[in-house]
Amino acid sequence: MNWKHEWKTLAVLAAVFLAFFFLPVGTPRFDNAVFEALHLTRWYAREHVLLCLVPAFFIAGAIGVFVRQESVMRYLGARAKKTLAYAVASVSGTILAVCSCTVLPLFAGIYRMGAGLGPATAFLYSGPAINVLAIILTARILGFELGVARAVGAVFFSVLIGLSMHLLFHKEEQAKFEAQAAMAEPDGGRPLSQTAVYFASMVGILVFANWGKPDVQQGLWYTIYKLKWPITSAFGLLLLYCLVRYLRVPLARLAPPAVVTAALALALPHLPLLAFAAGAVGLSWAISGQEGEPTHWMETSWGYAKQILPLLLAGVLVAGLLLGRPGHEGLIPNEWVQAAVGGNSLRANLLASVAGAFMYFATLTEVPILQGLIGSGMGKGPALALLLAGPALSLPSMLVLGTIMGAKKTVAFVSLVVVYSTLAGWVFGTFF
Repeated sequence: MNWKHEWKTLAVLAAVFLAFFFLPVGTPRFDNAVFEALHLTRWYAREHVLLCLVPAFFIAGAIGVFVRQESVMRYLGARAKKTLAYAVASVSGTILAVCSCTVLPLFAGIYRMGAGLGPATAFLYSGPAINVLAIILTARILGFELGVARAVGAVFFSVLIGLSMHLLFHKEEQAKFEAQAAMAEPDGGRPLSQTAVYFASMVGILVFANWGKPDVQQGLWYTIYKLKWPITSAFGLLLLYCLVRYLRVPLARLAPPAVVTAALALALPHLPLLAFAAGAVGLSWAISGQEGEPTHWMETSWGYAKQILPLLLAGVLVAGLLLGRPGHEGLIPNEWVQAAVGGNSLRANLLASVAGAFMYFATLTEVPILQGLIGSGMGKGPALALLLAGPALSLPSMLVLGTIMGAKKTVAFVSLVVVYSTLAGWVFGTFF
């Protein structure tokens, strides 16, 4: 028997035992924190798993199956033109209004298909950070200067973080470059126009199903919000066409789930999640029974779901336990956060960046949270630092990133986001 190993096991068991033995059950703060953790996790499951993560898993699986690897490498790979690669990656958030968790399956898809570490991490940061709706809301509620600073900082930092990651892991990127340069260019494949329409249908479903209600009940954004489900349905029909026309899935296989989804949408318009869930389940059933690309697509999507979803839910649970929900406290009192981020010192900006990095922000929720913090004395510099670090990172996303690109790269990425956000907040707070 290896007693060295057994002593380690005993130490772990003893630590777990002592943690449960001294668990402060019955104290108001602990009991409330447990409630907040469960409440936040339930909210996340209801609001984000179906509408955000499920479409993202399907898109990520499709990237691995239907996108030719040489296409990814041509635009985002280690041997791609840097100006093109970072230009594509840095503006992706203008299309994808996603949070730090929803972008993870998409990042995993392009990274594993051969995208260079620099462009891939630029996409990872820009996806949640460069959200047009969030930037407009920031300017309207928190002030024009803060909105402009957030927009400029998010675009600039997406490129800067990508370049920094490339330089930090230059040797690995050079090895990837040499391996990709030796690969032959395969012929054939689906026409680019078909692939573009196919992905546009899925991205359209992801974007419009999650279109948030604006504060002002008029104008273009509100009109789109009122029509979000008809628009989502139109993209669903486009996806149905692609499945039949391009993937050769029999219409007889797709008709039953399509009819059930349409019937639920028409009969229960006040419960759109029910129809959406039926459509996702029906699509899974329809494509899983087909040989070739459809089944491979389902298997790849399911692989991402198994890897990412449990860690995300565990991370949201822990985040809720520590920090609670917006407007509610967890184990860490809100007064501590508010007292730490007043003024414009480097310490205040650093603490704001770190707090933002570990908190979970759903898309657009960071603005009302910051509105409350600024009203409690938070400086404008720390506010910008939190805006630049918060949407791009969260404790759940960190856990998942470790499984995708390893602990070393994850620590480097998180550190770069925190450091750059801190400096940006300090500079902004100095002048404004």
